Amino acid sequence: MRVITCNVNGIRSAAKKGFFEWAVKQKADFICLQETKAQLDTLEHDGLMMENYFRFHSDAKKPGYSGVAIYTPHKPRHVHYTLGFACADEEGRFVQLDFADISIVSLYLPSGTSGEHRQAEKYIFMEKFLPFLRKSVHQKMIICGDWNIAHKNIDLKNWKSNQKNSGFLPEERAWFDKIIDEVGWVDAFRQINSQADQYTWWSNRGQAYAKNVGWRIDYQMVSPLIKSAVQAEEIYKNQRFSDHAPLIMDYTASI
Repeated sequence: MRVITCNVNGIRSAAKKGFFEWAVKQKADFICLQETKAQLDTLEHDGLMMENYFRFHSDAKKPGYSGVAIYTPHKPRHVHYTLGFACADEEGRFVQLDFADISIVSLYLPSGTSGEHRQAEKYIFMEKFLPFLRKSVHQKMIICGDWNIAHKNIDLKNWKSNQKNSGFLPEERAWFDKIIDEVGWVDAFRQINSQADQYTWWSNRGQAYAKNVGWRIDYQMVSPLIKSAVQAEEIYKNQRFSDHAPLIMDYTASI
């Protein structure tokens, strides 16, 4: 089973850069997107669709903002679009597909970089999302997405100078520690890749991409029941579709 997650920073922009031509060649079971920045029901043209794939999406009420989607050739038993709190449901930050043996989530945590009010919303999201994580850890689930948090020093290049910046704050990292060490979620990528300099996002400033001065903030978090199914990983960098790179993971799990 192949699962891809990518923050496309605008689905129309990524499409113009060849994302869907690339994606269809991956023969993935699930392609989870974040920051679609579109009301997708109004954009039903060929450039944003994949032949023989269903698309499930949650859009923000605000046009051109946030939004998540999952493309899959498999028809789910149930689809969930809400978490029950405003900064998730009104901003299109969650969609979950349930199948007979597994659930797949596309998630987009808020970024706190635009000001204290957004950092406060991020903390609210983190607090309110924790009960979902506690409840869901006992089933087979993969939560894909842009979590907007680099967990450990190894997960960003300039960790010393970013300790007071959103995305690497002590409170954010402690929360990530909790969901792994206390709740039991597993960082699938780190299960099989412990190397440094493994990043999924790069600033557009100062040739960050060319110099690989990045952050690893895109994850596939898996419940313990899937931990042993993690087989292979790739951060795809041969083409650039946005300021994030697609994270590709292969599993032996069944659908």
